[in-house]
Amino acid sequence: MSLRAGRREKIIIAFQGFRQEFDDHNDRRERLIKLSRDATNLSKKVIFLLQRVATEETDQGEAVKAAVQQSQKKFAEIIPVFDQMRTELDPDNFWRYQKTVSSAVQEYIEALSFAHYLKHNTLLTYEQVQRELVSPEGLPIFPLGLPYADYVLGVSDLTGELMRFAITSIGRQGMMSTLKANLDKATEVCNFVRACRSDWEAMTPYIRELKAKQEVTTNSLKKIEAAAYSVAIRGFERARLGDIYSPHSRPGDDMTGEREEVDPSFYTS
Repeated sequence: MSLRAGRREKIIIAFQGFRQEFDDHNDRRERLIKLSRDATNLSKKVIFLLQRVATEETDQGEAVKAAVQQSQKKFAEIIPVFDQMRTELDPDNFWRYQKTVSSAVQEYIEALSFAHYLKHNTLLTYEQVQRELVSPEGLPIFPLGLPYADYVLGVSDLTGELMRFAITSIGRQGMMSTLKANLDKATEVCNFVRACRSDWEAMTPYIRELKAKQEVTTNSLKKIEAAAYSVAIRGFERARLGDIYSPHSRPGDDMTGEREEVDPSFYTS
């Protein structure tokens, strides 16, 4: 009887250990989910700030500088949240919980790369992201290194924000600057997004979620191209109309400015 009781006691102790392990796992996962949600919300606020300030109806260059400067304070609020994640993501459990925080990391990289593009007109590099993801004490948030897939997926989301920025800039700048300036901005963003889509295409077989994001990037590129095309055509039409209705134009001048024969009845009718 005592032998059976001893075996039963060992089984109970073993299952109590399993229960404790599952409880610890669920508790840690819930903490990481909450931290991930907080980091995501803060990153979205940075993006909204950049979109709002950078497209204000003021001087474009000054608006962008003000947007990037204000965003630095918001980025400083996100790092402590990632620092709390660091204590939960010890090397032994990093890959077990990496997917839990992946969306927050991608959102942060999207916001960081958007601010970087507004300031430098270039793509944020992997090494630059690594340098930003450090604790206030200088310790890396991810001791094993930032997953490269999270970096690629994060900067891939940048194209959607650039599409909104380009179209909004075109719409608001039309009241205060020339159509050529609007077209130059749209073309600049368009070329950048096209280059990004081309470079990332080779990575789609190796990063599962990238294929879907490439489709979104393609749609964003089409919208930017349509906006640029619209601005170009509108500018062309306005230039032609300006020539036709200028004080120096005469009946019979065609769209090329050349003289063509006019029916004499035109002047008597």
